[in-house]
Amino acid sequence: MPSARYKRVLLKLSGEILAGDQRYGIDPKMLDTVAESIGGMVDLGVETAIVIGGGNLFRGIAGSAAGVERVSADHMGMLATVINALALQNILEQKGIVTRVQSAIEMKSLAEGYIRRKAIRHLEKKRVVLFAAGTGNPYFSTDTAAVLRAMEVGAEIVLKGTKVDGVYDRDPLKYPGAVRFDTLTFFEVIEKGLEIMDSTAMTLAMDNNLRLMVFDVRATANIKRALLGEHVGTVITKSKPAP
Repeated sequence: MPSARYKRVLLKLSGEILAGDQRYGIDPKMLDTVAESIGGMVDLGVETAIVIGGGNLFRGIAGSAAGVERVSADHMGMLATVINALALQNILEQKGIVTRVQSAIEMKSLAEGYIRRKAIRHLEKKRVVLFAAGTGNPYFSTDTAAVLRAMEVGAEIVLKGTKVDGVYDRDPLKYPGAVRFDTLTFFEVIEKGLEIMDSTAMTLAMDNNLRLMVFDVRATANIKRALLGEHVGTVITKSKPAP
């Protein structure tokens, strides 16, 4: 079997991915598709960490806009990520993949508390680690949590699974003529105002030279292709690769 390019990666999934074609909730078919992709990572021997959002159940900013006090709304959003992490853990373990859920908010009966050294030890033992509840703090998105956790556990790249096959200059679901980028620098993302991650997450990744890849997670072969070194989706780095 060919060897993977990366030893340790962090997969960032939006909650909306788990909703599938539904507008709300968890679609069992999509959950299975995502689990199959993660299984491909495990089969390659890649140490896999995951951060998942909660937008399919509750989004803090939207809740705040609807009249819920912002800090409370963000805490509700964090709890939604725990539900998604537990759902993903369940289907992964049905497939024989050993997992651990670590929550930034203490909830001993459901998940381990986040401890960096413990998380690294799980990864070294080839357990998939799901980081839930974001950073545990309001006003910080799960994108920021993904970049932060990736740096803390020494991941070499953040793979951001989305519903589209990369980063475009406009929303390709609304504008058929949108142009996809193969590569971008962090500065270009910020300068062009491309909505890949929030500015805090993007700046944090740029300052620490953390490589990002944005791709369509619904195609189960994409993660394996990316890990084997193929160019998939859009790659974002501190500087453009030499031609």
